[in-house]
Amino acid sequence: MKVHILDDWFDTLRGLPCFEKLNDHDVTVWTDHEPDPAKLAARIQDAQALVLFRERTQIGAELLGRVPNLKLISQRSVYPHIDVDACSANGVMLCSNMSGGGPNYAAAEMTLALMLASYRQIPQQVASIRAGDWQMGVGRTLHGRTLGLYGYGRIAQAVADYAEAIGMNVQWWASDEGRVRAQADGRTLANSRAAFFATSDIVSLHVRLKPATQGIITADDLAAMAPRSLLVNTSRSGLIGAGVLEAEIAKGRIHAAVDVFDSEPMRDTGNILLTHPNVLPTPHIGYVTEDEFDLQFSDIFDQINAYDAGAPINVINPESAG
Repeated sequence: MKVHILDDWFDTLRGLPCFEKLNDHDVTVWTDHEPDPAKLAARIQDAQALVLFRERTQIGAELLGRVPNLKLISQRSVYPHIDVDACSANGVMLCSNMSGGGPNYAAAEMTLALMLASYRQIPQQVASIRAGDWQMGVGRTLHGRTLGLYGYGRIAQAVADYAEAIGMNVQWWASDEGRVRAQADGRTLANSRAAFFATSDIVSLHVRLKPATQGIITADDLAAMAPRSLLVNTSRSGLIGAGVLEAEIAKGRIHAAVDVFDSEPMRDTGNILLTHPNVLPTPHIGYVTEDEFDLQFSDIFDQINAYDAGAPINVINPESAG
């Protein structure tokens, strides 16, 4: 098959062990991002299979209507960036492994790293010494602080293990079903949603973005957080109401460490989430490790080979085959 891989910005996949799974295919790798559907369609005119890097590219009706040779989109995990109905209407099968196998340890480690870097002012201290100065301020210790984990999934549970290992107190909030599971597992739940935000020194979000969770974190939630508390988001920007975090940061009360943005790649150097001293921003690198890529794309390439063999797996829209 003619396979096109989008948004492999550092040409990483060719060097991974899993890339050998594509040896029998004609592979084109695109190392930049093309957001314009017409221009992207011109690039991938001969593509029979399209490989996506998570949600880096939106796949909609305009693009799909311009690529008549496309038969398969192979990716992993959730797909809010893909118009599934348009895929089916254009005879394009979407295959996406939704199980993921185990926790995304890369994202869990990134969450811990952001907490440490923010509390210990690591970016500012590095900038200071590189500028010929010495210490620029006094950081804070994580040991003994209360970490509030919002969402009771595998990544949050890995973060909890890390936090408890360094002496943090962990409390939880989640959906009704998530809180039931957390309680059954002996986890500590906050007395209420308001108490969760008010009593957590750090709140870290670990919820999948879907219509039911869009904007689930509100202005009232952030307003309930104590002065100097820290919000960490390595999940999805859309979990927070539009403009809510920006407005709260502008008040100078709380801190934030964010790995995700409403618009990505985020290149607006005037955006308050990039400029405010209370914010530690990183460019959506929570899952960006060689180890995690090899796990994820091994699944993605297996889906291509299964489709090519006439026995597709992890099919999201079986009606596309009709």
